[in-house]
Amino acid sequence: MAFLAAAIQMKGGRDKAANLERAERLIGEAARRGAEFAALPEVFSWRGRRDDAPAEAEDLDGPTLTLMARLARELKLYLLAGSIYERVPDQTRSHNTSVLFGPDGARLAVYRKIHLFDVDLPGRVTVRESEAMLNGSEVVCVETALGKVGMTICYDLRFPELYRRLAFAGARIVTIPSAFTFPTGEAHWEVLIRARAIENQCYVIAPAQFGPNVHGFADYGNAMIVDPWGRVVARAADREDIAVGAIDLDYLESVRRNLPALTHVRIRGGQGD
Repeated sequence: MAFLAAAIQMKGGRDKAANLERAERLIGEAARRGAEFAALPEVFSWRGRRDDAPAEAEDLDGPTLTLMARLARELKLYLLAGSIYERVPDQTRSHNTSVLFGPDGARLAVYRKIHLFDVDLPGRVTVRESEAMLNGSEVVCVETALGKVGMTICYDLRFPELYRRLAFAGARIVTIPSAFTFPTGEAHWEVLIRARAIENQCYVIAPAQFGPNVHGFADYGNAMIVDPWGRVVARAADREDIAVGAIDLDYLESVRRNLPALTHVRIRGGQGD
């Protein structure tokens, strides 16, 4: 089985209405180009000051995800709402939450980012995601008509044990909606995505934010789709763009059959793995 997927690259800011209008247009364009699976980047609907985040956080049935469900239903595609700030009762901090919708508009899976990005690169980038976000804890892999999908977000990319758990859970496709900083992205984004694809013999769909952002530094962009052999099958240009590439699950099975590394795993991690 083969189908087209789209990794959307866009720039989100403080104007939620403008962000959602842009996202809707790009999703529509992905559908017109034949995509059956479209994925938006991390925090696509709103990016702003941490002090403003509690007011901008939404529930899972809030306006942003209601719109995403409608678009998935109207365009008859699988739609990954990259991530939003999800309101947490009695908390000022939010979850960084990714939601997958089916072509009937049904909510298929919800993943809350496990690994939060706290980093200080002197003179370049300082990010304290944990000041505005709460960690999730659940590994999420969901069955769809297009194959099992494992869900992750951005900084999760640096933690290979999560992806191995998803592979063992049956994931054929892994999503990594991101807003990767330029310094770390230039050094590690592509090599880590290709490594996760090769290690786990899966397709990776990695939509991304790009360019200067509201926090005063730049996002790396390079939204891409990578196959189980580690080849980049589609990559966004350095602008608002859509990377459209083929997901061929028969090819994936041939890779796993000809190089059965996942069946040779002897160290499966710690308690609970």
